[in-house]
Amino acid sequence: DKVLQERKYQVYAAIVKTMKCRKTLKHNDLITEVLRLTRFPCEVDYIVTRIKYLIEGEYMEPDQKDDKLYHYKA
Repeated sequence: DKVLQERKYQVYAAIVKTMKCRKTLKHNDLITEVLRLTRFPCEVDYIVTRIKYLIEGEYMEPDQKDDKLYHYKA
């Protein structure tokens, strides 16, 4: 259970780190970068769930015109 919690935070960190550097990024590019940064096998659905939580927490937002484009807010 503790390992799963730690991995969740590592995925969050990879997403935020990537978005902080790039400011704007397409969905597939973000997924690819997070998979590259994590040192453990991670499912794409799990990453997408973490992205949704970050959007709800207002750390990032989807583009008004393109749902597959994200902007860093925080």
